Amino acid sequence: EAIETISTAIKMARAGLGDDKKPIGSFLFAGPTGVGKTEVTRQLAKSLGIKLIRFDMSEYMERHTVSRLIGAPPGYVGYDQGGLLTDAVIQDPHAIVLLDEIEKAHP
Repeated sequence: EAIETISTAIKMARAGLGDDKKPIGSFLFAGPTGVGKTEVTRQLAKSLGIKLIRFDMSEYMERHTVSRLIGAPPGYVGYDQGGLLTDAVIQDPHAIVLLDEIEKAHP
């Protein structure tokens, strides 16, 4: 079912039926370990010939580490700099972004 949904979204975008200013899609793959969520993402990036940006969210278990992804809040040192996620998307806006093991990140 997940593969069909992704395939449909990509076909619609390639047929010119999507909005060029928006992502083709945002997908949340949920399920137990080992069912292929990460592998589907890797194969999708490979088949489309686009970059895969992967973040291991288990590295963001503490509240303060989340700012590494999105940048420091206003008033803090480094506010004028982006975070790892924001910088990656700015550099390659057409990439696939994988937030792997997101359930382990700080809520």
